Amino acid sequence: MSQDSLQHSRLPDLPDIWHETLGWQPDAGHLLEFQSLYDRIVDANTQFNLTRIVEAEEFWEKHLWDSLRGVSCVLRGEVFPEGDAEKYRAIDIGTGAGFPGFPLAIARPDIEVMLLDSTRKKVNFLQQLAEELGMENIKTMTARAEKVGRQSCDRESYDLALARAVGPASVCLEYALPLLKIGGMAILYRGHWTEEETEKLSTTAAQLGGVISTVEAFTTPLTRGVRNCLYLSKIKPTPAQFPRAVGLPKQKPL
Repeated sequence: MSQDSLQHSRLPDLPDIWHETLGWQPDAGHLLEFQSLYDRIVDANTQFNLTRIVEAEEFWEKHLWDSLRGVSCVLRGEVFPEGDAEKYRAIDIGTGAGFPGFPLAIARPDIEVMLLDSTRKKVNFLQQLAEELGMENIKTMTARAEKVGRQSCDRESYDLALARAVGPASVCLEYALPLLKIGGMAILYRGHWTEEETEKLSTTAAQLGGVISTVEAFTTPLTRGVRNCLYLSKIKPTPAQFPRAVGLPKQKPL
Protein backbone atom coordinates (compact mmCIF):
# COMPACT_ATOMS: atom_id res chain seq x y z
CA MET A 1 0.00 0.00 0.00
CA SER A 2 1.40 3.39 -0.98
CA GLN A 3 2.11 6.16 1.50
CA ASP A 4 -0.52 8.39 -0.18
CA SER A 5 -3.26 5.77 0.14
CA LEU A 6 -2.34 5.15 3.77
CA GLN A 7 -2.88 8.83 4.51
CA HIS A 8 -6.56 8.36 3.65
CA SER A 9 -7.06 5.11 5.57
CA ARG A 10 -9.52 5.01 8.44
CA LEU A 11 -8.78 3.12 11.61
CA PRO A 12 -11.24 0.25 12.22
CA ASP A 13 -14.19 0.97 14.49
CA LEU A 14 -14.38 -2.03 16.83
CA PRO A 15 -16.36 -0.98 19.92
CA ASP A 16 -17.23 -4.54 20.95
CA ILE A 17 -13.56 -5.58 20.98
CA TRP A 18 -12.59 -2.57 23.08
CA HIS A 19 -15.29 -3.39 25.60
CA GLU A 20 -14.74 -7.15 25.69
CA THR A 21 -10.95 -7.04 25.96
CA LEU A 22 -10.33 -3.90 28.01
CA GLY A 23 -13.56 -3.35 29.91
CA TRP A 24 -13.37 0.18 28.53
CA GLN A 25 -14.54 1.88 25.38
CA PRO A 26 -13.25 5.03 23.66
CA ASP A 27 -15.72 7.84 23.13
CA ALA A 28 -16.10 9.87 19.93
CA GLY A 29 -13.45 12.35 21.04
CA HIS A 30 -10.94 9.59 21.73
CA LEU A 31 -11.58 8.06 18.31
CA LEU A 32 -10.98 11.38 16.55
CA GLU A 33 -7.69 11.82 18.40
CA PHE A 34 -6.62 8.25 17.64
CA GLN A 35 -7.28 8.92 13.95
CA SER A 36 -5.33 12.19 14.08
CA LEU A 37 -2.45 10.39 15.78
CA TYR A 38 -2.44 7.74 13.06
CA ASP A 39 -2.67 10.25 10.22
CA ARG A 40 0.20 12.37 11.53
CA ILE A 41 2.48 9.40 12.23
CA VAL A 42 1.93 7.97 8.75
CA ASP A 43 2.51 11.41 7.23
CA ALA A 44 5.77 11.91 9.15
CA ASN A 45 7.04 8.35 8.98
CA THR A 46 9.20 8.70 5.88
CA GLN A 47 11.00 11.66 7.43
CA PHE A 48 11.42 10.36 10.98
CA ASN A 49 11.33 6.55 10.59
CA LEU A 50 8.89 6.29 13.49
CA THR A 51 7.42 2.82 12.93
CA ARG A 52 7.19 0.01 10.39
CA ILE A 53 3.52 -0.48 11.37
CA VAL A 54 1.52 1.89 9.15
CA GLU A 55 -1.40 -0.14 7.74
CA ALA A 56 -4.58 0.97 9.54
CA GLU A 57 -5.76 -2.36 10.97
CA GLU A 58 -2.28 -3.39 12.06
CA PHE A 59 -1.68 0.05 13.59
CA TRP A 60 -4.95 -0.24 15.52
CA GLU A 61 -4.04 -3.65 16.93
CA LYS A 62 -0.28 -3.40 17.48
CA HIS A 63 -0.04 0.22 18.56
CA LEU A 64 -3.37 1.51 19.88
CA TRP A 65 -5.00 -1.61 21.27
CA ASP A 66 -1.74 -3.12 22.52
CA SER A 67 -0.75 0.12 24.26
CA LEU A 68 -4.10 0.48 26.00
CA ARG A 69 -4.49 -3.20 26.90
CA GLY A 70 -1.44 -2.84 29.13
CA VAL A 71 -2.98 0.09 31.02
CA SER A 72 -6.57 -1.15 31.02
CA CYS A 73 -6.61 -1.13 34.83
CA VAL A 74 -5.81 2.60 34.62
CA LEU A 75 -8.51 3.22 32.01
CA ARG A 76 -11.09 1.52 34.23
CA GLY A 77 -9.97 3.61 37.20
CA GLU A 78 -8.96 0.62 39.31
CA VAL A 79 -5.66 2.42 39.92
CA PHE A 80 -5.08 6.18 39.70
CA PRO A 81 -8.85 6.87 39.61
CA GLU A 82 -10.20 9.92 37.83
CA GLY A 83 -11.46 12.71 40.05
CA ASP A 84 -8.72 12.35 42.67
CA ALA A 85 -7.33 15.63 43.95
CA GLU A 86 -3.83 14.32 43.20
CA LYS A 87 -2.39 14.93 39.73
CA TYR A 88 -0.94 11.60 38.66
CA ARG A 89 2.27 11.51 36.61
CA ALA A 90 3.30 8.77 34.18
CA ILE A 91 6.50 8.30 32.20
CA ASP A 92 6.86 6.31 28.97
CA ILE A 93 10.48 5.14 28.82
CA GLY A 94 11.87 4.79 25.28
CA THR A 95 8.61 6.02 23.77
CA GLY A 96 9.79 5.82 20.14
CA ALA A 97 6.75 6.76 18.04
CA GLY A 98 4.82 7.64 21.20
CA PHE A 99 3.57 4.24 22.37
CA PRO A 100 2.16 3.44 24.84
CA GLY A 101 2.31 6.97 26.29
CA PHE A 102 0.39 8.89 23.64
CA PRO A 103 -2.70 6.62 23.64
CA LEU A 104 -2.72 6.70 27.46
CA ALA A 105 -2.61 10.51 27.39
CA ILE A 106 -5.54 10.57 24.97
CA ALA A 107 -7.61 8.10 27.01
CA ARG A 108 -6.79 9.70 30.39
CA PRO A 109 -6.26 13.45 29.85
CA ASP A 110 -6.19 13.97 33.62
CA ILE A 111 -2.84 12.11 33.84
CA GLU A 112 0.36 13.97 32.96
CA VAL A 113 2.37 11.75 30.61
CA MET A 114 6.09 12.28 30.04
CA LEU A 115 7.37 10.84 26.75
CA LEU A 116 11.06 9.99 27.18
CA ASP A 117 13.39 9.03 24.34
CA SER A 118 17.05 9.51 23.51
CA THR A 119 16.38 10.41 19.85
CA ARG A 120 15.83 14.14 19.61
CA LYS A 121 14.09 14.20 16.22
CA LYS A 122 11.43 11.76 17.44
CA VAL A 123 10.88 13.72 20.64
CA ASN A 124 10.61 16.99 18.73
CA PHE A 125 8.00 15.43 16.45
CA LEU A 126 5.98 14.14 19.42
CA GLN A 127 6.11 17.54 21.11
CA GLN A 128 4.87 19.22 17.95
CA LEU A 129 2.13 16.60 17.56
CA ALA A 130 0.97 17.09 21.16
CA GLU A 131 0.75 20.83 20.55
CA GLU A 132 -1.18 20.36 17.31
CA LEU A 133 -3.70 18.12 19.09
CA GLY A 134 -3.97 20.52 22.02
CA MET A 135 -2.79 17.87 24.49
CA GLU A 136 -1.49 19.87 27.43
CA ASN A 137 -1.05 16.73 29.55
CA ILE A 138 1.82 15.48 27.35
CA LYS A 139 5.37 16.48 28.23
CA THR A 140 8.52 15.37 26.40
CA MET A 141 12.17 14.84 27.29
CA THR A 142 15.22 13.94 25.20
CA ALA A 143 17.57 11.99 27.47
CA ARG A 144 18.88 8.59 28.44
CA ALA A 145 16.82 6.81 31.09
CA GLU A 146 19.92 6.17 33.22
CA LYS A 147 20.55 9.90 33.53
CA VAL A 148 16.91 10.78 34.17
CA GLY A 149 16.77 8.25 37.00
CA ARG A 150 19.55 10.13 38.78
CA GLN A 151 18.05 13.60 38.39
CA SER A 152 16.52 14.80 41.64
CA CYS A 153 13.61 16.39 39.77
CA ASP A 154 12.64 13.02 38.25
CA ARG A 155 13.86 10.33 40.65
CA GLU A 156 10.99 8.86 42.68
CA SER A 157 8.57 11.44 41.25
CA TYR A 158 6.29 9.36 38.99
CA ASP A 159 3.23 7.29 39.85
CA LEU A 160 3.39 5.10 36.74
CA ALA A 161 6.29 3.99 34.53
CA LEU A 162 5.77 2.22 31.19
CA ALA A 163 8.34 0.32 29.12
CA ARG A 164 7.43 -1.26 25.78
CA ALA A 165 9.92 -2.65 23.24
CA VAL A 166 12.84 -1.13 25.15
CA GLY A 167 15.01 -4.15 25.98
CA PRO A 168 15.29 -7.07 28.41
CA ALA A 169 12.89 -6.94 31.34
CA SER A 170 15.67 -6.51 33.91
CA VAL A 171 16.97 -3.49 31.97
CA CYS A 172 13.48 -1.99 31.84
CA LEU A 173 13.20 -2.37 35.60
CA GLU A 174 16.52 -0.65 36.22
CA TYR A 175 15.23 2.26 34.14
CA ALA A 176 11.73 2.33 35.64
CA LEU A 177 11.88 1.64 39.36
CA PRO A 178 14.21 4.52 40.33
CA LEU A 179 11.70 6.92 38.74
CA LEU A 180 8.72 5.69 40.76
CA LYS A 181 7.37 7.02 44.02
CA ILE A 182 6.87 4.52 46.82
CA GLY A 183 3.57 2.87 45.94
CA GLY A 184 4.02 3.59 42.24
CA MET A 185 3.47 1.04 39.48
CA ALA A 186 5.70 -0.15 36.63
CA ILE A 187 4.17 -1.89 33.62
CA LEU A 188 6.44 -3.87 31.31
CA TYR A 189 5.07 -4.93 27.92
CA ARG A 190 6.44 -8.31 26.82
CA GLY A 191 5.76 -10.95 24.17
CA HIS A 192 6.25 -14.56 25.23
CA TRP A 193 7.01 -14.93 28.94
CA THR A 194 7.71 -17.87 31.26
CA GLU A 195 7.39 -18.63 34.95
CA GLU A 196 11.17 -19.04 35.09
CA GLU A 197 11.58 -15.49 33.80
CA THR A 198 9.19 -14.27 36.48
CA GLU A 199 11.23 -15.95 39.20
CA LYS A 200 14.47 -14.45 37.89
CA LEU A 201 12.96 -10.99 37.52
CA SER A 202 11.60 -11.11 41.06
CA THR A 203 15.18 -11.12 42.33
CA THR A 204 16.05 -8.10 40.19
CA ALA A 205 12.92 -6.27 41.32
CA ALA A 206 13.82 -6.82 44.96
CA GLN A 207 17.28 -5.30 44.36
CA LEU A 208 15.62 -2.17 42.99
CA GLY A 209 12.91 -1.77 45.63
CA GLY A 210 10.07 -3.42 43.75
CA VAL A 211 7.93 -6.53 43.73
CA ILE A 212 6.03 -8.25 40.92
CA SER A 213 2.32 -7.88 41.62
CA THR A 214 0.94 -9.86 38.71
CA VAL A 215 1.65 -11.12 35.20
CA GLU A 216 -1.22 -10.98 32.71
CA ALA A 217 -1.11 -13.20 29.62
CA PHE A 218 -3.42 -12.47 26.69
CA THR A 219 -3.66 -12.59 22.90
CA THR A 220 -4.19 -9.74 20.49
CA PRO A 221 -7.76 -9.65 19.15
CA LEU A 222 -7.15 -9.74 15.39
CA THR A 223 -3.98 -11.77 14.78
CA ARG A 224 -3.94 -13.73 18.05
CA GLY A 225 -0.39 -12.70 18.92
CA VAL A 226 0.89 -13.72 22.36
CA ARG A 227 1.41 -10.90 24.85
CA ASN A 228 2.26 -10.60 28.53
CA CYS A 229 2.17 -7.54 30.74
CA LEU A 230 4.10 -7.44 34.00
CA TYR A 231 2.82 -5.23 36.80
CA LEU A 232 5.21 -4.26 39.57
CA SER A 233 4.86 -2.15 42.70
CA LYS A 234 7.53 0.08 44.22
CA ILE A 235 7.62 -0.85 47.91
CA LYS A 236 10.82 0.81 49.11
CA PRO A 237 13.41 3.31 47.85
CA THR A 238 15.73 2.19 45.08
CA PRO A 239 19.35 2.00 46.31
CA ALA A 240 21.40 5.06 45.33
CA GLN A 241 23.69 3.10 42.97
CA PHE A 242 20.81 2.47 40.56
CA PRO A 243 20.38 3.15 37.74
CA ARG A 244 23.98 2.50 36.82
CA ALA A 245 25.94 4.59 34.30
CA VAL A 246 24.64 5.03 30.75
CA GLY A 247 24.91 1.76 28.83
CA LEU A 248 25.71 -0.49 31.79
CA PRO A 249 22.19 -1.82 32.35
CA LYS A 250 22.16 -3.26 28.81
CA GLN A 251 25.80 -4.34 28.83
CA LYS A 252 25.58 -6.08 32.21
CA PRO A 253 21.91 -6.76 33.07
CA LEU A 254 21.13 -7.41 36.72
